[in-house]
Parts: sequence; structure tokens; C-alpha cells
Amino acid sequence: MSRTLRLLITGGGTGGHTYPALTTLAAVQRRQVPHDVLWVGTANGLEARITSEHGIPFKAITTGKLRRRPNLKELGTNIADVFRIPIGVLQAVGHAARYLPDVVLSTGGYVAVPIGVAAKLIRRPLVMHEQTTVVGLANRILARLATRIALSHESSLEYLPASARSKAVVTGNPIRPELLQGNRAAAYDLFGLTFEVPLIYVTGGAQGSKQVNTLIAEILPRLLPHAQVVHQCGPAWIDQMRAVALPADLADRYHPVPYVGGELADLFAAADVVISRSGAGTVSELTAIGKPSVLVPLIPTGGDEQRKNAAYLVSAGAARALLEPHPTAEQLLAELMPLLADPGLRQTMGQASAKLGRVDAADALCDLLLETARPA
Repeated sequence: MSRTLRLLITGGGTGGHTYPALTTLAAVQRRQVPHDVLWVGTANGLEARITSEHGIPFKAITTGKLRRRPNLKELGTNIADVFRIPIGVLQAVGHAARYLPDVVLSTGGYVAVPIGVAAKLIRRPLVMHEQTTVVGLANRILARLATRIALSHESSLEYLPASARSKAVVTGNPIRPELLQGNRAAAYDLFGLTFEVPLIYVTGGAQGSKQVNTLIAEILPRLLPHAQVVHQCGPAWIDQMRAVALPADLADRYHPVPYVGGELADLFAAADVVISRSGAGTVSELTAIGKPSVLVPLIPTGGDEQRKNAAYLVSAGAARALLEPHPTAEQLLAELMPLLADPGLRQTMGQASAKLGRVDAADALCDLLLETARPA
């Protein structure tokens, strides 16, 4: 493509919607495609901070979220949001009409709906990307407007409106390429790990998870004779996790940290088992690097996506999971111990995980964008 590609990106609210778009933009940049970009999102979403950090032009619009089963507290917010949605559509049409993109990339979240409507109104092609195994409400709406639909999983097809399925292609979910370049030895050096027992990496997300942290604290005395643990527990939890009473001869096998940043790739490379939530981004990372995992889905989430993501990996033999709403520490230990005792089982699960992964997802989505872009 010799002319300059005008790319409008929308999507955000959470990292699961923001980072796939950012990674796809990086793939466009790696191709050295001449391009111009505008990102449209919400002023208080993660996308506003990420675009600022990366120097990406950004416009904010108003948007509303439709809560399908609002409680009394949320009912007023739901009513207010009904009035915000048309304002957001008008703002989106204004931004899109002024920018006149060659193609629009939507990676989900409620901010994506107004831009999707705007793309349809100004007759610009829309590529919609779905990260989860199920298709969220916003993307079920956009699927009818999209020119092409990129899915992370083959099983997502059944959640699309029948009329939209012919527009769909499975690209996978883009992950940061640096996560595939981890150095196992670097993680062992950084945390002072031992080669005597398997390494478990535990994460409940950047802020930590009360549920995951509580479960880990309860099983640590019984777990550490069989494993060493690096635990991203979140900044608010670090003092509490450092204070967990442990057998003196095993305490140096537990490494709680408030946050994992640039060392994540090395930790992924080093880990024998990962304990984590089962959001779309996490699942994509675990399968791209081919890691066995024990998943503790966040329940409930909209559409119960995390539990469905976890069940999808379990059915493929790539993970074990605690699928009940209130799992116990005993259940977590029961899922972990067979994995720690059997390197062959870990290897088999890792291979099953890798079969689900798409390391080329960002390039596949980049290809789809370039194919769909409106000719000059």
C-alpha cells in the first residue's frame, strides 16, 4: 500500500479491549505501512492513558453501558445511560466524518458501538474483533454492521447472528510479541529460584484479586513442600501476603510481588504452571506461550465470559479450572497437586494449550485490516 492508510481505532475500558488494538497497530507499524491513526474512546477508560503514553492521537466521546440485569442501585444509571448513547453516536459521527478513515478497527467495549454506527452511516468499512469465546452484547450489535469480523476462537461463530457468520474469520487474539521472547534463566536469577521443585506463577491481574490471594494464602504451607511460588498479589495486598505465616525452612520458596512489569515474559518462560483468572487476554497469552494453567474465573462477569473461557481450555485439555462460584482452597490444591507431581502431565497440557494459541494473531488482524481498507 503506497498511499497513507487512515486508520480509526475504537475500543477500550479494560486492557482486554485496549491491548489487542495497540498490538495490531504495532503490527501495522512493523510492516512500515504509511499510516495515520486516530483512536476514539472514553475519557476515563484505559485507552485514554495508553494512547497518551504512546503518543497516539485520541478523541473522547460520551457513551453508556446497557446493564441487562440492573439492580436498584444501577437502574438510575441505566436510565441515564440510555440518554448518553445517542449523544455518543452524534459525537462519533462527527469525529469519523472529519477524519474519513479508510478502515475502522473496533476491539470492543461499549465505546465501540457509537463508532460502529458512525462507520456505517459514513460508509466506511468496519473490522470488528472479538476477544472472548462468547460474543459480548456490544459486538453482537456491531456484527450486523461490520464489513469483516475477526474472532479469537472458532467456537465464537455460534454466538454471532446467522447473517453475520459469512463475514467472520478466525485470526486469534493479538498478544504483545515480547511475551514470546522470555528468558527462563533471567526469572530464576531475579527471584533467586531453585531447580529442586516446579515454579508456579500466580496472578489475579495488575491490582490483584482478593479471592485468588485468599486461596493462595490458605494453601501455601501445604503447597511449598512441592513447589515455589512467584505471586503477583497487587499493591494493596503486598504487606498482607508478606505476613502469611510459613514454615521457616520453606519461606524462601514464596515470592510475593505487588506488580509484574517487564519481567512477565521471563516469568512466563520459567513457570511450570500458571494460576490466574481467565479473561480473554490472559487466555490468549497462556495459549500463545503454551502453558498449563489452573484457572479461577471471575464470576459473575457480563455474559459469564471468564467461566466460558476457562471451560473452553479445560475441554481442550489445556487447563484445569475451578468453575463453581465459591471455590475452596482444598479444591485449588486438588487441581494443582497432580500437575506438580507429574512433569509429563504438565507437558501434555502445555502442548494442548499451544494448539489453541495464535502467535501470529496481530499479523492476521493487520492483514484483514489492509484487505478491508477502502480503496483510494
